[in-house]
Amino acid sequence: MPIKTYKPYTPVRRFITTIDNSDITKDEPEKSLTEPLKKSGGRNNTGRVMTLHRGGGHKRYYRVIDFKRDKINIPAKVLDIEYDPNRSSRIALLQYNDGEKKYILQPLGLKQGDSVISGPEAEIKKGNALPIENIPVGTIIHNIELLPGCGGKMVRSAGSWAQLMAKEGKYAQVRMPSGEIRLFLIKCMATIGQLSNIDHENITYGKAGRTSYFGRKPIVRGTAMNQVDHPHGGGRGKSKGNNQPRSYSNVPSKGFKTKKRKNWNWVIVKKRSKE
Repeated sequence: MPIKTYKPYTPVRRFITTIDNSDITKDEPEKSLTEPLKKSGGRNNTGRVMTLHRGGGHKRYYRVIDFKRDKINIPAKVLDIEYDPNRSSRIALLQYNDGEKKYILQPLGLKQGDSVISGPEAEIKKGNALPIENIPVGTIIHNIELLPGCGGKMVRSAGSWAQLMAKEGKYAQVRMPSGEIRLFLIKCMATIGQLSNIDHENITYGKAGRTSYFGRKPIVRGTAMNQVDHPHGGGRGKSKGNNQPRSYSNVPSKGFKTKKRKNWNWVIVKKRSKE
């Protein structure tokens, strides 16, 4: 899927790039697999804004994706490849031999008319889902479960992939897209192949308006605000106020640890690379 550029008939159009959608075979989603998607505007259940710069954006329907791949040993045929506004990768519409339809994340190279299957005895082929214990070492995988039966949680964005490095006892070592090597239970399911839409990271939005279509509102600099609105606000001219960089809620933005300590470090064999 190459990147499309445009003739600069306006100053903004010079910089805009999009993805060639020639791989998409269907424009409208399967109605039985869609749900209404209500927007929160960054607010919690009491109406207070908890996440800034959220709001607006185009209306969407949520596509129900089958992350569990729990229809064991039932072959399915790929009916269509579709665009999903809720995620970066493409999705594939499957029809199983029993007539049921489901969406899955489209692996790179999976096309309309191909067949896929899930189960311990499935072939090592793009789009097939197997327990990690049945996958050969060195295989490229995605949509990995954290716990058996909970559905794929890891490696689900466009173009991402992980690699099965080793298996020992009831655990397997998997190299993540970040370079981190992590332990997974060998009973967890994973899908073969790299995810589609690998050029997603190369898109240039080109204008602020295109960003707002995704529900991301403009971000105002703290130094441009008044003193009552931000720790960096106030002063005469473009003054930094001799303050340390801080967020809107007065939390230091450089070097201050906000992550809660969890006892999950034992699953990390090698920390993510700094590259």
